Amino acid sequence: MSLTYEQIAAEAMRLSAEERADLADKLWISVDTPEEVAAAWDAEIERRIAQIDSGEVETIPSEQLMAGLRAKLR
Repeated sequence: MSLTYEQIAAEAMRLSAEERADLADKLWISVDTPEEVAAAWDAEIERRIAQIDSGEVETIPSEQLMAGLRAKLR
């Protein structure tokens, strides 16, 4: 038995906000991005998270970054 679009949408709305966001992301990637590109981005995101978690790199607050860029452009 296959579900209709309406049934799938109704079931999806029963998910938590986080689950719906994850599902929306997966659906968008399936439409907009080839699978290989999506997998490469997933790997890159995981690599960057690991770098932050290990202390290998530090994040910079966006306000600080923008102020620095503006100062360099003056």
